[in-house]
Amino acid sequence: MDKSSNLEFGGIFDIQKISQSTSDIGNSRLENLDLDISEKSMESPLDDSVSDVIHQPSSQASYESWSNVVKPTASAFPNIQPESSFHFGDPGDSIKDSSSRTSEMADSYHSSLSLMRPEIENSYTVNKTKTSLSRIPLPQSAASFYNGHSPRMEIVESCESIKSLNMFLKSKRVKVDAGVPGRFLHTVIGQDVSDVGSVAAVIMYAFYLNGMLESHQFCTVPVINMKRTELNSHAELKWLLDSCQIDQSSLIFINEIDLSYYDLFGSLKLVLLNGSKLPTKQEALKESVIEIFNCPKGERVYRWVEKVTVGQECSPCTLIAEKFAMTSPEILAGQGFSRLLLAGILLDTGNLSSPQCTSKDKYMATLLINGAGRFGCNGLYQILRYKLYDVSELGVADILGKDFKKWTRVGKLDNAGSRLMVAHVGMSSIGISLQQLLAHGNASTREIRLFQQMEKLRLLMIVSGYYDQQKNFKREILVSTESVEVMKNSLFFFNSNASQLPLKVLYQPELGEDMRAFEIDKVTSRKTIERLLEEFGGTAKVNAASQPK
Repeated sequence: MDKSSNLEFGGIFDIQKISQSTSDIGNSRLENLDLDISEKSMESPLDDSVSDVIHQPSSQASYESWSNVVKPTASAFPNIQPESSFHFGDPGDSIKDSSSRTSEMADSYHSSLSLMRPEIENSYTVNKTKTSLSRIPLPQSAASFYNGHSPRMEIVESCESIKSLNMFLKSKRVKVDAGVPGRFLHTVIGQDVSDVGSVAAVIMYAFYLNGMLESHQFCTVPVINMKRTELNSHAELKWLLDSCQIDQSSLIFINEIDLSYYDLFGSLKLVLLNGSKLPTKQEALKESVIEIFNCPKGERVYRWVEKVTVGQECSPCTLIAEKFAMTSPEILAGQGFSRLLLAGILLDTGNLSSPQCTSKDKYMATLLINGAGRFGCNGLYQILRYKLYDVSELGVADILGKDFKKWTRVGKLDNAGSRLMVAHVGMSSIGISLQQLLAHGNASTREIRLFQQMEKLRLLMIVSGYYDQQKNFKREILVSTESVEVMKNSLFFFNSNASQLPLKVLYQPELGEDMRAFEIDKVTSRKTIERLLEEFGGTAKVNAASQPK
């Protein structure tokens, strides 16, 4: 741009020359801004709270407008001059030669530009990073090239849609704590599968229904179908909620609300997500179901439910994002809001590469791409996948409970003939070797037995699947029983099915007679092991997997 330009102020007065073009001003001030951020981050310690806020007005004005210059707060960046400190006139001329009327008209013009700016502003917070991503092999991206990676701080965009979502969650939490007087408890609940897609769908669909329902008789509340303590074993979910700035204290988990109480008094209205019927633990509440969202085709069970949205073989987060796009598309512009939905789509579809991925999944992922931020879709997916299998900070019980299934077998009458005998069989799937699981020696075996006792399991099978240093896939199992007799029975059963489950003994000296470790000689799927356990255990499965297969 030419450094001298003519601007007319209302056709009355012409400014002959401007000392710097607006693009030069913008570039120089942005350089000062970057420099000042880096200097302050190195000089002063950052804590978990917000340390600095930068406001950048959204504007449709051209790059030649002063309104596009970033205006930092004086307290955050004291070394940067405010806009009013830039002088009009040729750099070689003395400022005294400038007409006072020129300054007045310039101030008037600048004020008029400020009045034309929209009220909505984008704010950015500089936070101390809570978790390190340096160990995750992120793919190369343009954003990483230009922004780099700081191990100490991150700049997070303040999202208006996330603020609205947090206000919704907080207000509903307050009403639930008060007992929801004079209203129906309109609960959105999913299957007892605590994966990212399920949790994101429950939260977002409840928020959508709350905005669309015209009746004030309903108090629409999302209920996460897992215990709050179980959240600690899902690092990918915790990281996502943190990065999206979701207020986790306002979320309601299944152990924090008594749905049967509201059902008893006829004030419960259930919206079921991602299934044709409620999980076994909530099956007694089936008469309260009034809507089913993303119901599998041909699996309708509750015939009295009139409002049923049949699934379209795509991610439930895709369907919910589509609803927002049709009703209020501007809400998807927020990075945190779109990231929550995008993360669910990416994990449900294997980064848009699984055979089940549909064209609608890809379309909505493109629409929500702002949610990926500087990581890009591939980088966001890699972070979530790494966190999904990262157990470095978990205890043995958390590792076993991360992906756990349970079967119940009703047997013969007890010795007194008063009640039926009930036996439980469980399976935990882990992504590390048994050697890593048992790395703490006797402490690990004690925790395994404690987990088995807490779940009241007659037999617990730990199924390990991992890649060794030569990139070969390995499958190992550890069998823990309540008695030596049960161990003998289980080994006899497995030997009779050796063609499907060929076992090779792994010597582990710290294991007792009621705990044995084996390597499976051939590649065997978890489905095969699960089916064999169902045959050994007896009847139906009562707990679904907490992670997708």
